[in-house]
Amino acid sequence: MTILAIETSCDDTCAAVLGDDGALRANVVSSQGVHDAFGGVVPEIASRHHLELVNAVVDDALAQAGTDLGGIGTVAVTQGPGLVGALLVGVATAKGLAAARRLPLAPVDHLQGHVAANFLVPDPLEPPFLCLIASGGHTLLADVRDHRGYAVLGRTLDDAAGEAFDKGARLLGLGYPGGPALSRLALDGDPAAFAFPTAARVPGLDFSFAGLKTALLYTVRDLGEEEAARRAADLAASYEHAIVETLMARVERALDAAPGARLALGGGVAANRRLRARAAGLGVPVTIPPPALCTDNAGMIASAARWVEPLPYPAYLGLDAYATRPRRAAA
Repeated sequence: MTILAIETSCDDTCAAVLGDDGALRANVVSSQGVHDAFGGVVPEIASRHHLELVNAVVDDALAQAGTDLGGIGTVAVTQGPGLVGALLVGVATAKGLAAARRLPLAPVDHLQGHVAANFLVPDPLEPPFLCLIASGGHTLLADVRDHRGYAVLGRTLDDAAGEAFDKGARLLGLGYPGGPALSRLALDGDPAAFAFPTAARVPGLDFSFAGLKTALLYTVRDLGEEEAARRAADLAASYEHAIVETLMARVERALDAAPGARLALGGGVAANRRLRARAAGLGVPVTIPPPALCTDNAGMIASAARWVEPLPYPAYLGLDAYATRPRRAAA
């Protein structure tokens, strides 16, 4: 049935409509664009802007889909993980919309949404496959065995990959969000100019980016302000290279342990050109959603909701958001 989905886990206010044929009929993202001055997302400001934007974004999605609430069969919403204040805006909105028409409500895990972006038509990827999820708040490697969940093979021990991009960009004097700005600067640099660490000594499939961030900090300090500015492109290229190699080293380990496995990417970092190129050269089938479905969006939440058992009215009225998820395999 037709699904209206809402996503407010960070600073993007999102709504989407998924048709009963599995095709997105609308996928609206409103980026707040007010956090640049702070060098990162301020949770309280993000929550207030969600309150201002969410109704208009939902109306826009319904209008683009050529329908209204009367044409919706299920409401879906991101329950977590994320900024809990921001999540609560989406959850409360979804509960209100669903309850007004006694519709069922499907609570969706944000990370499962990134996996489920690969399930959307016209080229849905069917499990099983390995999925690397890399974003500003999350980095993990998942074994996806069915549409309903996955087993975590490895996760970051400290910073997320997207967070490493943003912190590196800040050290190089670039704006926020830093990932795209750092990647643009890296186009003119030499990725072999500086030998930044790739956490090669971290065993298994877990990730670590704290040492890399510290290495960039010390390198910029040792070069001095003038020399660091002159070699900014080389620093950016080498730093980006180290992030990508940290991710790909774990992916290669997982693929070696699972001959014949396919790979999918998800999360905002999956839009990075160097990561996409590196993944394409692994010699295995690789699926990467379009960039608009890699960053936070409600289309992926609608996709995941197709395999979530929805809660009937009024059972979901007590539904709460969660900021972090338990360290266990997804159900």
